[in-house]
Parts: sequence; structure tokens; C-alpha cells
Amino acid sequence: MTNHWIDFRNADRIMIIGSNAAENHPVGFKWITEAMARGAKLISVDPRFTKSSSKAHIYARIRTGTDIAFIGGMISWVIQDMEKNPGNYNMDYVKNYTNAALIVNSGAKLPGDIGQNGVFSGFNPEKKSYDKATWQYGDTTTPATDPTLQDPNCVFQLLKKHYSRYTLETVSKITGCPKDKLEEVYKTYAECGAKDKAGTILYAMGTTQHTYGTQNVRAYSILQSLLGNMGIPGGGINALRGTSNVQGSTDQALLWQYLPGYLPVPLDSDADFAAFKKRAQGAAATPKGLAWDKSVWWTGNYDKYIVSLLKAWYGDTATATNNFCFDYLPKAKAGVNYSHIAMMDAIGRGTIEGLWVWGQNPAAGGPNSNGAREALGKLKWLVVADLWLNETAEFWKRPGVNPADIQTEVIILPVAGSYEKEGSVSNSGRWVQWRYKAVDPPGEAMPDLEVMNLVMLKLRKLYETDTAAPNREAITKLTWDYGEEVHSDDIAKEMNGYDLAAKKLATSFIATLKNDGTTSCGNWLHCAQYPEEGKNLAKRRDPVDVSLNKIGLHSNWSWCWPVNRRIIYNRAAVNFDGNPWDAKRPLVQWDAANKKWLGDIIDGGGDPINVAAVGDKRGPFIMKNDGVANMWGRALADGPLPEVYEPWESPISNLMSGQQVNPCAYISTFMNERGTVDKYPYVATTYRCTEHWQTGIMTRNLPWLNEIVPNMYAEIGEDLASELGIQKGDKVKISSARGEIEAVAVVTKRFQAIQVNGKTTHQVGILWHWGYSGLSKGDSGNILTPNVGDANTTIPESKTFLCNVEKA
Repeated sequence: MTNHWIDFRNADRIMIIGSNAAENHPVGFKWITEAMARGAKLISVDPRFTKSSSKAHIYARIRTGTDIAFIGGMISWVIQDMEKNPGNYNMDYVKNYTNAALIVNSGAKLPGDIGQNGVFSGFNPEKKSYDKATWQYGDTTTPATDPTLQDPNCVFQLLKKHYSRYTLETVSKITGCPKDKLEEVYKTYAECGAKDKAGTILYAMGTTQHTYGTQNVRAYSILQSLLGNMGIPGGGINALRGTSNVQGSTDQALLWQYLPGYLPVPLDSDADFAAFKKRAQGAAATPKGLAWDKSVWWTGNYDKYIVSLLKAWYGDTATATNNFCFDYLPKAKAGVNYSHIAMMDAIGRGTIEGLWVWGQNPAAGGPNSNGAREALGKLKWLVVADLWLNETAEFWKRPGVNPADIQTEVIILPVAGSYEKEGSVSNSGRWVQWRYKAVDPPGEAMPDLEVMNLVMLKLRKLYETDTAAPNREAITKLTWDYGEEVHSDDIAKEMNGYDLAAKKLATSFIATLKNDGTTSCGNWLHCAQYPEEGKNLAKRRDPVDVSLNKIGLHSNWSWCWPVNRRIIYNRAAVNFDGNPWDAKRPLVQWDAANKKWLGDIIDGGGDPINVAAVGDKRGPFIMKNDGVANMWGRALADGPLPEVYEPWESPISNLMSGQQVNPCAYISTFMNERGTVDKYPYVATTYRCTEHWQTGIMTRNLPWLNEIVPNMYAEIGEDLASELGIQKGDKVKISSARGEIEAVAVVTKRFQAIQVNGKTTHQVGILWHWGYSGLSKGDSGNILTPNVGDANTTIPESKTFLCNVEKA
């Protein structure tokens, strides 16, 4: 999240899209309820009428996978209205805090331009990738600007041109949402573009699990930037994480392309440490002609982060003369995808011989479960660490296979649940909160940290003994001095980091971390969480809100990265004098008498634009190299702007262009048959229910939850059920090109037929909480989902695919 849970109460307009917050985040939904009690309007955009929809002032039903068209139509509506009624919008924000005024390379071509046929300039059809040179600014160091927003190559005009194709009629045909409903949503949400209003967008996996999921989020960010909603109270783009520590796990480099703190992994194409730092760090760009004149650009400190990280890992061994042990790190192959889908493909092809599965269940939780289960059988060994025996642990004896035919050695490590161990969790709002151990784990189960420690100690002994082991010093030289008993509090200190010269804990990444080897830090995001001995700020529990006008920052409850800043980009919440755009919701404010900032921890430091000296007037978006919100992007794999593409499996041809699917999407070739609408005429989507969680291993082993929801079920609209002769409670067979499942039919008004390009289209809702392990057994919805992924993240397209439904 750019903001945080409590901040939802500050919004005047709330749009929930790709999420069912009322059901999946019921405690967080109370802040939405508070906002509505204050007069805020809630908009629910969803293929299904959910519990969130039931609370909304406006419900818009759309075909799943059409967010870019839906939001693109709203961007077009806002641009047109902004030109007619600029007084209704914060034009100072748009012109100076976004890249609307910046001039783009004249060679940039849009998908709707003559000859482009749905792709941007620079596309290589053989490589299925882009050369992004024409997406850059005309001047990449000091970009020119046109604050009048009239230059044909400025970002605002490129947006206007691109989204002019997104008419109400076209968007309605693509999404299945009637034109009058589109206009109602657009007008209502655009009202939060006024300086004294705020709007927030809440999303979850319904947004991201598409072959263009990243561009879905980009579309939201463009809209929010046009409306001046980024960095302000009640604004932002807020991902509602699906579990309590998803945020924390990604912060710690759960994703393959990152080191801790979202530092990029080294590549084999990096000639040396200097080349790696240059690639990873990039360069700042300072636009000319805006109200400010300095880009802070946070990765300018990248060398401090990476050197301090290497010092945390290798201690005294890491010195400037050996590049701080950079050469010990494994180097990913440039251009190779190491994501979940690609990994399962590699296992299926026999490339990978062994796999650790830690708190995950790919045999049921990933796409194309049949393919994943088949791939696991190609492994020589598999280690599964979990609370219960799950489908991955028991894949070798699943229904329909002969265990004797599977040669994979499976090793089970029983581990502790979250209340059986101590440590921190980071919630969706980046709040790092300490949890204490309540009870001991049962039997031989151990906390993950203790298991990892014992494994590492054994590994190091093996490497010390084997003098011929490749790159052995990468293991033997590690600073791993926890002993046989490791404590989470010590890990928190290591993440915070140390001033090694002073032999003290680091106080902040800005003030303490250095690139000369005199500081260590396991994750720069957590630097300042533990600033002195005995002061782990994640343990704070002061409920008093000390923020300006009591807007709900609660800055003394737990700790929030970075540096306890509760809202990212908060410098955008004030005008050039440092006064809030909205006086009734002050997030930060300049105290001219005492020459300091009040409120939240100011983003980027320094004085307000009109107060600061020439050359030190700081742009508000410090995580962007050009200091502004990037409505026009320059680095994503699949284009500088979101463009409509159809899902890999779709009931219609792309109405926007001849390019049917995202040209850069990841398409697996392992057991990944593609369905067509003649055989699979219905659109399917997956989601969760309240009573079960994830693949069900933590809930299907609890008898009382099984009593509430005992069986795998699927939701079918009354109109489709009537056509197929299906009654509520009937067993139905649902099939895709990858497999078939059985489910209990829930016949409901929540799904209804929609008109897509003049054709009646039915959508079906499928759960994925079941499998062949646990007390309650059933088919996983992921047997049906395709093995295709987003062009940037490779997150699977589980939220829209084709299926058939029959009475069993």
C-alpha cells in the first residue's frame, strides 16, 4: 500500500476493484464503513455481486479481465472533463507532481497509430520484447516540459491521444458494463479530483492475476495521478494483501528478482560489481520548467544499501578489495525467467532435480495443478516444510497414480504455526508489528527460523569438509554466528543494521548507512526499526493518535517502513509553500516559525519548494528518477501505457486492435493446452470464501470449518443454471483444456449474464481451497487455470479463462 488501513476512513470516494474487501478483509473494512458514515461513496467493480458490492453505493458488473478498458474509459472521461472544467481538478499537482508536462521522444508510437496494430514502438515480434528507446524522454537528463500541456509530445497529450479510443461505447462492448453505468461510475469517482477531496483504489488478486496484471495497476496509478490522489490522506493505490505477512515476505526478497529491500539480483551480464551497481542504480533526471528543481531519486543511495547488505552477510571478510564479496553471490542468467511458473516448467523438463517447498503448496495453489503434480514427479528429492501434510507432500499417492511409479524422495519438516513462534509480520500498510509466542508447537514441529538455522549449520559443515565444492566460500565465509539457538530479536537487529565503527545499531538508512564497509544492514527498509539496544520499535503499542487533526496515522503503534513514514509520497500532499491541499486532512505541514515539518515523516527531506534554495527544491516522488508520478512509464516489459489485450483464453476477439493477447506475456509450454470458445463457452474466475483459506490446509483440517462449508462448490448464475438444467445442490462437472473438476452448484443471483460485443456471456465462479489432503477433500479450482503469466511479474492468469459446465 502507498497508504494504510486506517487511512481508508479519510477517503471521499472508495473504489474496490479486483477485491472483495468486505469478505476477505472484514476487519479492515470497518475503516471503509467509517468513511461511508462520514459521507464517502463506495464503488464496487466486480464480475460477481459480492458482500462488498452489497455495501456499495454503486455496483458495476464487468467481464473479468477488462480492467484496462474500464479504467481507460475513466481516464478518457477525466481528461475530457479536465479540459472543460480545469477548476474541478488540482492542476498544480498534475502539472508539477506528475510527468504530464514532460516531453517524450518524438519517435514514440502508440498502439492506435497507423501501422502499429496494437503494439507500441520498438516491438520485436521474434523476441516478443520491446526496445524501449523511443519511450524515453527527449532529453533523458534534464527533460523539457510544457506546463501548458499542449505540446503534442508531452505526456498529457499522449495520454489524451491514446485514451481517445476508449469511448463509452467501445468500453461497454468490451466490459459488458452498460454505458449509463460507466458514466455514473466515472462521474462519481472523478469528483475526488478536487483539491479538498480524496479518493482511494483498493485492489487484490482480481487485479493482478492476469497476463497484463501489472498494467492493470498502472491504469489505476494513472487515474490516481490525474486526480491528484497519490501521496495524500484518503488516497493512494492500496493492495489488500491476502495473508498477514505477504508484504513482509516480499520485503525480504521472496520474489526471485530481488535481494532484500527490493534490490535487483545480480545478472551474469554484469561484468563486475561496478557494472552491477550502475545498472541497478540508474541515473536521476531533473525536468526543466517545473516548480521544483531537484530529483531526490532514492536509488542514488543504492551502493550504500548493497554494500551494507554484503557486510551483514559476510562481515569482516567483505572488504573493498574483494568488492565486499559480491562475487560470491549467484548470478541469474540475463533474460531467463525464474518465477514460479517458469520453475515448474523447468522441473517438468527435468532441469531441476531438487526442491524446497516452505509454507507453500504448488500441487494445489499454483496454476494448472495437474501439470504441477506431474512435474513434481520428475524431482529426485522434495522437502516440504508445513504445519500439516498438504497436497505437495502427498502428491506421490494422489488419486489416479501408482506410488511405485514415482521415484521422488519426499522429506517432511513439521514447522510451527504463527502463534507458536515469535517475530515480526508486516501488514499491507507496511506496518511491522511484533508477534509473541503464545504456545509451544506440537510434537517435533519447530519454528521455521530454527529449522533454517540447523540446516545452514549442517550445510556449512559439509562445505567446509568438501574442499572441491564449487564456490564453497560463498557458504563457508558467511557470517552465521547464531549458535544452535537463534532468536528472532537478533535477526531484527541484523536487519536494522549497525554502525560498525561506533559498534552501535544504525539509526536510519539516511544518516547511518555508508558504502565504504563501515556499516551493515540486512534490509535497508528496516533500518531505524531497532535504533538502540532494547528498543525494537515494532513492539510499540501506543494507541494514541498524535497526527495532525487526528487523521489516523498512529505513528507510535508498531513501526512502518521506511523510517516510520505512514504514507508514501506524502510530499505531494502539500502545495509549494508546504501547506496541505486539504486543510481539514493535514498529513504534513511546514512550520514556518520553527522551520520544520509537522505530521508524518516527510518524504525526501528538505524545505518546501517555495522556501528551499535554488537547486534544492525537491520533487515529491522520490522513488522515481524524475521526481514525479509517472503516468507515462519507461521501463515495463509491455508498454509505457496500459493497452487493452484479451486474456489468453477469451470469448471474443480484441475490439481495440489486431493484437489479441499481451505480446510479452509468459506462455508455458509444459502441459498447458489452450481452450477455445467453441469447446469452452463460459468465462471462469477464481476467488476465496470466508470459511476457508488459500489451499485449505490450515482450514480443511479444522472440523468446525468443514462443518460450515464441507464441500468444494462453484457459483453459477440463475440464467445459466436454467439453460443447463442445474438445480442448487447438484453436482456439476466443470472442465477446461487443462482438466476437469467436480463441485456442488451454488445457483445464485450474484452472477448474471452480460452482453459482450452484442453476445450473451456467462461467468462462473470457482474456489481453490480444496485438494486430496486434509479432513475435507475435493477438487482444486487450479486444475482448470492456465499456465500463463503477466509480462512483468509472471503472476498467473487465474482470474479469467474459458470453461464448460455440465450437470454431473
